[in-house]
Amino acid sequence: MDLPDPIEAIRFRMEQQGLSRKDLEPLIGHRGRVVEVLGRKRGLSIEMIRNLHDRLGISAEVLIR
Repeated sequence: MDLPDPIEAIRFRMEQQGLSRKDLEPLIGHRGRVVEVLGRKRGLSIEMIRNLHDRLGISAEVLIR
């Protein structure tokens, strides 16, 4: 079974938990960085992956992909 796309997994979890892009700032970085990540212009760093995994419960395996 294929793993979901990391950005789609983040968007799905945002929708599930009623989170906005602003809610991701403590996990990813300033507003511009959140926009870049969600717009696929910037990849996820190890720190971002750890934060998203720890705080949102998204599988690290999915985020690393």
